[in-house]
Amino acid sequence: MLELGIKILNAQGQVKAEQYGQDEVNLFYKEEYQEGDQIVFTTSKKDVYLNLQVDDALGMAFTYVTNDEIIYQIPFGVKRLSYAPKVFTGNRHLLSARTAMKEEIGNYRNLALNVMDQHGDTGCYPHATANVETRGESVFAARNAIDGIRENHSHGEWPYQSWGINRQEDAEIKLDFGRMIQADKLVLYTRADFPHDNWWVKVTVTFSDGTSEIWKLEKSDRAHVLLLESKKISWLMLGELVKADDPSPFPALTQLEVYGREV
Repeated sequence: MLELGIKILNAQGQVKAEQYGQDEVNLFYKEEYQEGDQIVFTTSKKDVYLNLQVDDALGMAFTYVTNDEIIYQIPFGVKRLSYAPKVFTGNRHLLSARTAMKEEIGNYRNLALNVMDQHGDTGCYPHATANVETRGESVFAARNAIDGIRENHSHGEWPYQSWGINRQEDAEIKLDFGRMIQADKLVLYTRADFPHDNWWVKVTVTFSDGTSEIWKLEKSDRAHVLLLESKKISWLMLGELVKADDPSPFPALTQLEVYGREV
């Protein structure tokens, strides 16, 4: 059994609420969050699959956890603009942690999805990073590309958050899984706020196994699908992003999905 815990700490590190359990724990927090508050999940074992919920309005995240403590910084101010307005608000919050069942782990699914991804080396996977995020704004952060929201007809605040490249020619985004997985399909939703947006006509996908794929794209608001020969990888990267011959300088990525199974 796993010993699991949930704590809410204030900016000074003092415990505001906590709950513990074996293989499953729930915490109902009946106060409004204050700036500087953070949520801490604890586990008695590392390298485990956990279903984690930092907020009932955000939903459950299926994660692979490599640390015995996961610290989640509750967003405030401009950092909250990439989340639905109801997330982390009010005075009724349900948080939970649960050991993933064998059947859940074995499912064929989108292995990139993580609604609770955030900046930093969190030990919670999947995790997206990039060498540029437009003006450092939350609505253009790498994490937006794996939050499960495909709406791509505008840009800016939720639900139109995206990964923005700030016109940088060598922009790259990396997706780490934290362990080996087996993937056979990639899906991209590029941002389609035309005529504000440009789009990529070609991207290069590099995999941890040393292989790469050149992926040709078109102007579209629909899913771009790349079928792969099934491969075992621990990360992938999108780079060499070639934009279309269009007056707009603003291509962006709304969502990256990676389909497959655990190894």
